[in-house]
Amino acid sequence: MQINLSEVVAEVTAAFQRYEAALVSNNVAVLDELFWNSAHTIRYGVTENLYGYEAIATFRANRPDANLSRTLKNTVITTYGQDFATANTEFQRQGSDKIGRQSQTWLRTPEGWRVVSAHVSLIVL
Repeated sequence: MQINLSEVVAEVTAAFQRYEAALVSNNVAVLDELFWNSAHTIRYGVTENLYGYEAIATFRANRPDANLSRTLKNTVITTYGQDFATANTEFQRQGSDKIGRQSQTWLRTPEGWRVVSAHVSLIVL
């Protein structure tokens, strides 16, 4: 298995950046598109555990759309072969002193790169 093939890293980085742009602009259609449409998809959030694409889509449709801007740091994207990757980052919302963490597992599907598992948490100091 080859780690961090440059063309695969570029693909996943583009998908990750597209996800981030959709997240801070509350583009629910793109957020839904970028999650794998499967009952096997999981997203653990700061206050919710979501099992399956439908639960994640419902959460996205009902999420508040205010105060979404954030700054990322320490973003690490690692690819494993041609079809599997992880993306990990820290974030801070504007006007907040809390630091958050986000991890995503990406899989190449026939439709393109999709998040199959995600975890968002806040660091409690």
